[in-house]
Amino acid sequence: MHMADALVSSAVGGAMWAASAGLAGYSAWKLKGEAAESRAPLMGVLGAFVFAAQMVNFSIPMTGSSGHLGGGLILAVLLGPHAAFIVMFSILAVQALFFADGGLLALGCNAFNLGFWPCFVAYPLVFRGIAGREPGRGRLAAGSMAAGIVSLQLGAFGVVAQTAASGISDLPFGMFLLLMQPIHLAIGVVEGAVTAALFSFVAKARPEILAHGAEPGAGALRLVLAAFAVAAVVTGGVLSWFASSLPDGLEWSMFKASGKEEPDVPAKGIRSSLAGIQEKTAVLPDYGFRPGAEGPGSMDAGTEAGGPPGGDSAAWPAISAGTTLSGLVGGLAVLVLAGLAGFCIRFIKRRP
Repeated sequence: MHMADALVSSAVGGAMWAASAGLAGYSAWKLKGEAAESRAPLMGVLGAFVFAAQMVNFSIPMTGSSGHLGGGLILAVLLGPHAAFIVMFSILAVQALFFADGGLLALGCNAFNLGFWPCFVAYPLVFRGIAGREPGRGRLAAGSMAAGIVSLQLGAFGVVAQTAASGISDLPFGMFLLLMQPIHLAIGVVEGAVTAALFSFVAKARPEILAHGAEPGAGALRLVLAAFAVAAVVTGGVLSWFASSLPDGLEWSMFKASGKEEPDVPAKGIRSSLAGIQEKTAVLPDYGFRPGAEGPGSMDAGTEAGGPPGGDSAAWPAISAGTTLSGLVGGLAVLVLAGLAGFCIRFIKRRP
C-alpha cells in the first residue's frame, strides 16, 4: 500500500506531510508523560520486526496479486497507539530513503494510511472495544480480525481518496476503489490473525509488557526483546526469500484499472526532483543490489521491477544476498531510528 510520488500532487502530499508530522509530534508529546523506561528498546526491536515482516509478500489466491502485513495494528497492540505511530513513521522513512519503497512526497500519505487508521481508529475503537482489557481467546480473535480488516479497508480507501484528490493520474475513482477494497480485505484478515497470535505470545510470556506505561522487569523485557530480534533477523534475512513476486494489492489494482502497475513520474517538477534525491539515497533499491552491482559469484536472483522482494518468479525461493542484506540493514536502521526516537522522548521526560 506504499504510494508512489506519481500518484500524489504537491498540495495533497504537503497536506498529508503536515498531518502526519503533526500526529508524530502529538504522539511524542503524549509519550513524554507516559513512556516507561522499556519503551525505547521495544520501539526499536518491534520496528525492526515489522520492517522485516513487510518484506514477505504472500500470494492472495485466485487474484494474481499479493499482500504484506501493514504492521500498524501489531505495533499499536504491543506498544500503544502513540509509540506505534512513531515507529511506523520510522519504518516508512527508512523504506523510502534506502529502498525506494514509497515516494518521499507521498511519505506523509503512507504514514497516515498505514499509521493513523490502525493506531488511532482501529486499535482504540475496534480492537479494545471487542477484546476488552483481558480478552479470552474468542474475543481476542474477533477483535484482532475486525480491527485488522477495518485498518486495511480505511488505509486502502485513503490511497484511493488521496489519488483522486491529487488529480494527476488517469486512474478512474470508481474502478480503482472497487479493486482496492476487496484485495485489502484479504490482507486485513491475515493482519488480524498475525496480530492475535503475537498478542497471545506476549500475553503468555510476559503480560506486563502489554500494560502500556508500566515498567516490566528486566528479565521480562530481555525475553521479549530477544524473541522479536531473532524473529526480525530470520524474517528479513531468510524468510524474505520466499516472498511472492506477484504485484502487491496497490500495483495490481492500478494495473487492472489503467493497464500500468506504476504511473509515470513527470520529467520535471517536485516529483522529478524528489525522485532524483531518492535515487541517490536508495542504496538497495527494491530491496536488492543495483543492476551490475552484485559482483562475481553473486547468488542474487534479482527482484521484480517496482515490486516487493521476491526475485525472479521462475526461481523460488529467490535466494538473494541483496534481499538478505536489505532485511538486515533495513531492520538495523529502523531499530536505531525508532529506538533513538524513544530514547529522546525518555530524555526529555526526565528533564525538569
